[in-house]
Amino acid sequence: MYRHILIATDGSDMSGRAVEAGLKLALELRARATAVTVTPPFHPLSLAAAQLEYSIEGYRKHVQEEAARTLDKVRAQADATGLGCETVHVTHDHPWEAILETAREHQCDLITMASHGRRGLGAVLVGSETLRVLTHSTIPVLVYR
Repeated sequence: MYRHILIATDGSDMSGRAVEAGLKLALELRARATAVTVTPPFHPLSLAAAQLEYSIEGYRKHVQEEAARTLDKVRAQADATGLGCETVHVTHDHPWEAILETAREHQCDLITMASHGRRGLGAVLVGSETLRVLTHSTIPVLVYR
């Protein structure tokens, strides 16, 4: 059915549950799995807290460490099942676009992701990345609630 599943994660608890479900599905289908996490680039005029407290280099280091933690956790879960999983960290202003671009670049035939990730003001400002992926994707999207 599906041969290569892209698993999108932002490191949130809800996203973590979706990662588990995506890896389980890949294992059951004997499909390849690729996990992606997307972080915003540094913007000097940003009001985002993470960008206000760091220099450009400090911010880059911070997001790379966060992405590595998120993706290492996915890789460890995949390795524990014997599945294995490629991981991708993308820096992009629009996570939904980066998810779709990654799916195309890696020739994925299914995207799995949580119905929502982070909560609070950040989620309100960013909007629903899942909805945008659903709206713009030309391949199936499995949303975990």
